[in-house]
Amino acid sequence: MGVARVLVIGGGIAGTATALALHKAGFEVTVHEAHPDSAEDIGAFLTLASNGMRALAQLDASAAVTATGFPLTSLRVLDDTGTEVAHAPMGDTGDPRLHYRCLRRGDLNTALQAEAVRRGITVRHGARFASAEGGPDGTIAHFTDGTTAIGDLLIGADGLNSAVRRSFSPGTQPFHAGQYVFYGYTRAAAPSGPDACITMVRGSGAAFGYAVSPDGETYWFARVTGDPLSAEELAQGTPADWRERLLPLLRKDATPVAGIVAATADDLMVTNASEIPTGTPWRSGRTLLIGDAAHAASPATGQGASMALEDAVVLAKSLRDAPDTDAALALYETLRRPRVEHNITVSGNISRGTHTPSAASRPSDEDLARLMDWDTDLWAEQQA
Repeated sequence: MGVARVLVIGGGIAGTATALALHKAGFEVTVHEAHPDSAEDIGAFLTLASNGMRALAQLDASAAVTATGFPLTSLRVLDDTGTEVAHAPMGDTGDPRLHYRCLRRGDLNTALQAEAVRRGITVRHGARFASAEGGPDGTIAHFTDGTTAIGDLLIGADGLNSAVRRSFSPGTQPFHAGQYVFYGYTRAAAPSGPDACITMVRGSGAAFGYAVSPDGETYWFARVTGDPLSAEELAQGTPADWRERLLPLLRKDATPVAGIVAATADDLMVTNASEIPTGTPWRSGRTLLIGDAAHAASPATGQGASMALEDAVVLAKSLRDAPDTDAALALYETLRRPRVEHNITVSGNISRGTHTPSAASRPSDEDLARLMDWDTDLWAEQQA
């Protein structure tokens, strides 16, 4: 194979899951995380869909993740009058391991890192990537503290503003996806509704979603169409500022959402929705981008973390099954690019309110399950 030691740059969801997958496949892997502690919790929560939970199961990490957060088994939709217009089961409800799961990003990150350490994977904190150099057979990573690390393969899992991506594709830049997104938590408002349900509200001023945890905490988000907030606004804005900006958009409608936001105190943040253009380079020599570093999408489809978990499984299996490293990286890109770029396009179109293309480029649930199955030989499948 030619790959024994793998350097993973970034200890977030994509990087840590990839380390778990590579370790399971028999590779020596070290995670280099820039932040000094176990997780950078920016305050946002996320929902892992059934496909993401399926990937976790293949990594034998279901138990580690389901120790936090709570399951979601149905989706209901309210219109701008607060009237329920739809309520249906969500995801694969037959297997409890595959239930959608709502959890804080930082909690997911901490759970994955703890599982990596439990399995003996080295996670080095405070290691900020500076540059890489290498030839046909390996890569030397340089860090800002003057240290270096040598590996047969370097994986850039360092997110939207990836330093690894800048090192070989500086022209690839994230761009605004047409919305900014609020996230909040409150125990002072628990709207009525079915258990284990996420409620989406089609408001006139914002797309809003909320779910109530079993212990009565409401997790909510609001996607608002508009130009990106400036770095200064994001840095200086307070929770009170964000409530003042958001509430007038919500009070136009007869729904419970304005009350949820008004009852939210300091657990409130905002971020711009960004995406990476499709068709951009993912690899250079023995360096490969995964997760948001390669294919960040707007949050409208809620698939970012689940796609990163899929990446981890497919990459490890490609390296395990292909006859050599170059073939493995090509196989990985062949299998992943159509699916993740479809998600970028669909999610971006939802954020911008434009036409969504057909789902023709997506594999069926059956094909995806086979692709994710740890025992499926990806190289043999591709050659068949």
